[in-house]
Amino acid sequence: MTETTSSAADRHPLFMPVIAVGGLVFGFGLGLSEMYQPEVVLSFLQLTDLGLAFVMGGAAVVAGLTVLGLTASGRVAPLTGRPYARRLRSMDRNVLLGGLIFGAGWGLSGICPGAAYASVGVGNVPILWAILGMFAGAYVQGVFR
Repeated sequence: MTETTSSAADRHPLFMPVIAVGGLVFGFGLGLSEMYQPEVVLSFLQLTDLGLAFVMGGAAVVAGLTVLGLTASGRVAPLTGRPYARRLRSMDRNVLLGGLIFGAGWGLSGICPGAAYASVGVGNVPILWAILGMFAGAYVQGVFR
């Protein structure tokens, strides 16, 4: 199995700025589509506003075409120097259970992690409780694992 992490010394100097720009584009898109509002997400989950399906569908198409094109190209990632490759993961109990728990949290709070951060960016300070809960949940999972 190949190593999937690299030290900060091994990374290209533009690695973190490119990550920051990606986050900026992601956050701007969430803001533009108003997906940072728990009410919009809950309306999607209740099937009364399907706008989120278009946002997720657009992201899936762009990501899918990018992965397909880059893995077929045989090129290496310019920032990490590693070949583009799919990460294969079997569907196991942890994937299913984790997905169910994530979905329950998403449905209860009306927000997913990325949208929660974007929501703070537009002044929704009470969403910090949901972010605190996400960190606590990840910590508890790490302790049990």
